[in-house]
Amino acid sequence: MGVTLLLVAAGGALGASARWLTRLWIERLAGSEFPYATAAANIGGSFAMGVAFALLAGDVSGSYKLAPFLLAGFLGGYTTFSAYALEAWSLFAEGRALEALFYAAGSAILSIVALAAGIALARGVFA
Repeated sequence: MGVTLLLVAAGGALGASARWLTRLWIERLAGSEFPYATAAANIGGSFAMGVAFALLAGDVSGSYKLAPFLLAGFLGGYTTFSAYALEAWSLFAEGRALEALFYAAGSAILSIVALAAGIALARGVFA
């Protein structure tokens, strides 16, 4: 578990750094009036999560240790949205379509509500 945790941590640091650099690059190209950088990270990260998952799933050649580094670490640090997308897809792929729908919609809606609640609480407490 210790080595795996280090792999996830290292991947997460690199993924978060890549997200920051992506943000700077996209904001230079497109400006910051619309969250293009976040959309690009979420969409690109979700695509990369799908590719990586498909390529690493069932790999018994020994490179399976790459999965925690790449999936949970790098792509998780780059965008947690990719992990969310993979989990929703997994539920759907398991034939649990209604649960996938509730998870996908519920997570998105409740995350926005939780964000608003956190902002309201912080403004009330620290104002």
